[in-house]
Amino acid sequence: MLTLFTPARLEQLCASRPGEQRLGQAVALPQVNLSLSQQLAQAKTAGCQFVLLGIPEDIGPRANLGQAGATGGWQAFLSRFLPLQSNSFITAGQLLLLGEIDCRALQQQADKLDNQQPEQLAVLRELVSQLDQYVSDVVQAIFAAGLYPIVIGGGHNNSYPILKALATQSGQPANSANLDPHSDFRPLEGRHSGNGFSYAWQDGYLQHYFVLGLHELKNSAATLQQLQQAGADYCSYQRIFVRQELNYQQALDLCIDAVVQGTGDIGIELDTDSISMMPVSAFTNCGISVQAAEQFVYQLARVPRSRYLHLAEAAPAQHAAGLAAGNSEAGQILAALVYAFIQGKQHQATAL
Repeated sequence: MLTLFTPARLEQLCASRPGEQRLGQAVALPQVNLSLSQQLAQAKTAGCQFVLLGIPEDIGPRANLGQAGATGGWQAFLSRFLPLQSNSFITAGQLLLLGEIDCRALQQQADKLDNQQPEQLAVLRELVSQLDQYVSDVVQAIFAAGLYPIVIGGGHNNSYPILKALATQSGQPANSANLDPHSDFRPLEGRHSGNGFSYAWQDGYLQHYFVLGLHELKNSAATLQQLQQAGADYCSYQRIFVRQELNYQQALDLCIDAVVQGTGDIGIELDTDSISMMPVSAFTNCGISVQAAEQFVYQLARVPRSRYLHLAEAAPAQHAAGLAAGNSEAGQILAALVYAFIQGKQHQATAL
């Protein structure tokens, strides 16, 4: 269910340089001889606050009739984040590089399936349900230890098990802010990357939900109707950037006001296909800037009840210039967003 990160793998990703310390040389690693709960408790005692967890899968996007490639987001992130400098701006010892959900068996099954064939599509969606349980169990253990999960890679289907874990651990439905051109509130037709939030709502794990940057023509009428029936809200990309009815900060304030309602913990969800030119499962050149995405993460992270960051859908192989360029670009952007979350928690507000 979980492949732990090892010193040997870390060495492959983080070259040393005399007189410098890189993040990869300073992060904490799990103790392989301990149970997961023991590892997390030990990390908490040692001063860790954040847990880096990868999900290298593209089963969810393919089960949503989308493209492959989201398996590569986690590795791209590691290749650009770990070599960054460890200095006074970040306390690398607060980071536990836990490892990744072991998706290999499920992914091997999925790779043989054609999502254009109805019977095989149904199998893909069943595999997503199995993955849900893997993710939920690991993330719930992280919440139970009082740590912040930073979950990277895979499709946006993984929003469901993360919200399930958060709601189960806290004992009440969670709230969620999602930066995404899609609401991911598609019908309950079997699990995939397009209905993580509708399933979370259906199963009582999600209460107040707000989508920032929703594209008005990339969501079906049925999806928008379901969103309205659930009492969720959104501020569209067109309202902010085309019609300019309000500016981005005003839209972000609306989002924050929506998700601080009630007493539920808050999840920060970011589908990287909201970012212009990002190599993702659903590419767009009509999205927001990296800086705007960083602001979303940073300002939500400052909210005391925000409990995790989930970065989904990065697919380096989809870059027009090839995999190497995709790894570089996706890795840099994912690393910047993770740092924005860490900064936000360092500067956490006292209220909200």
